[in-house]
Amino acid sequence: MFGGNLPECLKTLSSLRLFDISSNRFSGMLLPSLIANLTSLEYIDVSHNKFEGSFSFSSFSNHTKLEVVELTSDNDNFMVETEEPIGWTPMFQLVVLVLSNCNVNRAKGSVLPGFLVNQHKLQVLDISHNSIQGKLPNWLIKNNTMLELLNLRNNSFCHNFLMPFYRNPNIWWLDFSGNLMIGVIPKDIQKFLPYITNLNLSRNSLEGAIPCSIGDLWQLETLDLSSNQLSGEVPTGLLTNLSELSLLKLSNNRLHGEVLSGNFSFGNIESIHLDSNYFSGKIQSAPNKTSTLSQITVLDISNNLFTGLVPHWIGNGTLKEFVARNNRLEGQFPCGIASLRFLDISENYFSGTIPPCLNLQIVEHLHMGSNLLTGSIPNSFRSMLSILTLDIGNNSLSGTIPEFLGELSDLRILQLRKNKFSGSIPKQLCQLTSVSLIDLSSNSLSGQIPHCLKNIARPTYQAFMESSYHSYPRNSFYNYRSILNKKFNIHDSDNLFETQDEITFTTKTLALFYKGGILNIMSGLDLSCNKLTGVIPKELGLLTHIRVLNLSHNVLTGPIPVSLSNLTDIESLDLSSNGLTGKVPVELIKLHSLAVFNVSYNNLSGKLPEMKEQFSTFTKESYEGNPLLCGPPLEYKCTTEPHETYQLNEEETYEKWHDVDMTSFYGSFGSTWLVFMFGFAILLYINPYWRRRWLDFVEECLYTCYYFIYYLGRKIFIFRK
Repeated sequence: MFGGNLPECLKTLSSLRLFDISSNRFSGMLLPSLIANLTSLEYIDVSHNKFEGSFSFSSFSNHTKLEVVELTSDNDNFMVETEEPIGWTPMFQLVVLVLSNCNVNRAKGSVLPGFLVNQHKLQVLDISHNSIQGKLPNWLIKNNTMLELLNLRNNSFCHNFLMPFYRNPNIWWLDFSGNLMIGVIPKDIQKFLPYITNLNLSRNSLEGAIPCSIGDLWQLETLDLSSNQLSGEVPTGLLTNLSELSLLKLSNNRLHGEVLSGNFSFGNIESIHLDSNYFSGKIQSAPNKTSTLSQITVLDISNNLFTGLVPHWIGNGTLKEFVARNNRLEGQFPCGIASLRFLDISENYFSGTIPPCLNLQIVEHLHMGSNLLTGSIPNSFRSMLSILTLDIGNNSLSGTIPEFLGELSDLRILQLRKNKFSGSIPKQLCQLTSVSLIDLSSNSLSGQIPHCLKNIARPTYQAFMESSYHSYPRNSFYNYRSILNKKFNIHDSDNLFETQDEITFTTKTLALFYKGGILNIMSGLDLSCNKLTGVIPKELGLLTHIRVLNLSHNVLTGPIPVSLSNLTDIESLDLSSNGLTGKVPVELIKLHSLAVFNVSYNNLSGKLPEMKEQFSTFTKESYEGNPLLCGPPLEYKCTTEPHETYQLNEEETYEKWHDVDMTSFYGSFGSTWLVFMFGFAILLYINPYWRRRWLDFVEECLYTCYYFIYYLGRKIFIFRK
């Protein structure tokens, strides 16, 4: 927690060999004059401080013993300049160089540091997060034959993925993610990278198929090819040959095929991401009996074309019921993934019921929404005591909402929208004191809104971090074998394999995606499109931290509670399409964060609040369908009473009728009647159609009178008799 500027007296330490002030709060400029005098330095690490301004890398030009430099920045106000003065030549040969998030040469067009052409002993090179542009020169890898770790993450390198890696058989960590790389993955990649353990080519523009030779990278532990334009089927060896593989990420590509329909095996994979592709087919009821499932922590197959039933092996029981139906299975195999913490099978075409054997005791995020699931919520959900996110919306589930959901004390997000749930909202949901988002919209729920929902509050701890459920590879540290055997941690500056939770929630009339840490502050309650009755509980005004409240399209009655003016953080308030009465409370003007307000199609009346603060931004569409409302922005002006009114006494009120000129009254009435009859007669004379309609009407009236008199006469006759 050291802070302030670095003292200039440090420059007198001419014999200093190791200088590590990383992870503090030092601020100000990193003075070149101070660094230039420390000519005995071998190891310097000033990362993760609050330095600002520009630092010239030429300050190290006379450091003949320098081998390790790390200048990772945590802010956007620090810049490293390597091209000034022009033509400077380094006297050092670096082994480790980390210039991550340092705005390298931003003033010069973000070019690759020129001094690297003189480096031949690099083993670790990390210039990630700098937006460096241009092509990656071949000499960088050709000159450094001992290079083991190369991190170019989040730059703007544009190049075909065809580089002379055959000269660098020592590379075990390669990260090209977040660049503009094009072309295809080489078919003989195993010749270029025979000992690679961590390969990340995600977020580029690579095309073509995944080569089968990638299954020959026998030491591969993590493989991330997500967010490219890869097509074709997944090579079989990718799921069967790589015994060391622990993370596989193929998300957001154009891959297809029945990848999970055959005799697949997960091997030792801990984290599997196959989401957002075109994978199809039914998932095998049980994986290969030689496959172990106990190690899987993340399974994401969302947004594909999978069909059939939800596989039972994602539960936590046994496969007894499958042994009898499949002669190839012998004995009992684990039906569950005991270590599973993140499961996403949403946005597919799974049908049938949710498997009753599910017993995901430690799962934290469960996404089964946007499928074709039917039936009710199984009792096995009662065991999910660690659940944070439960999303089973956009299905055809039915029945009532189980009361035991209120026992899931850690639950933060509950999404049951767009199903066929009926009955009332269970009061047990009020026990979810940690919940921040509840979406029960578009069901057939009835009854009143529980008053106890006031207990929903902003949680007191952060549950949605950009955290990883994947253990880091074994080779996470590089040992600098010199002074103090200092270890250089390659994960200090970046969490490369994070798994972030993501949900969809309707906010401000838009279905928006919320991902990662934003879920810690997002809160909302959506009960729209149901059959809820009664009044809006005034206790909802105690949800002071809620940002979205949607009660629209129900059968709610009564006034809008004034207590809703206490929702100081609310951004979207929708009470439309109900039967609400009374005025729009003027106290709602205090809601300074309100961006969307809709009370249309109710029975509201009276003058609208003044167009001040946020209410000055709302248009007439917010109030339409309420004919008794008046005032801006509506076109109907409110009538104002005169300042002085004359009260008539009872005698004057009675005598005012005797003041009418009856002669004028009868004359006016008679002339009006004659004009009407004359015009009507002309209409009948010149228009045969209306003349015929008039005769039919008269005939119907005569028949009606005849039958009425006949019926009345019979009744009198019977009564008298």
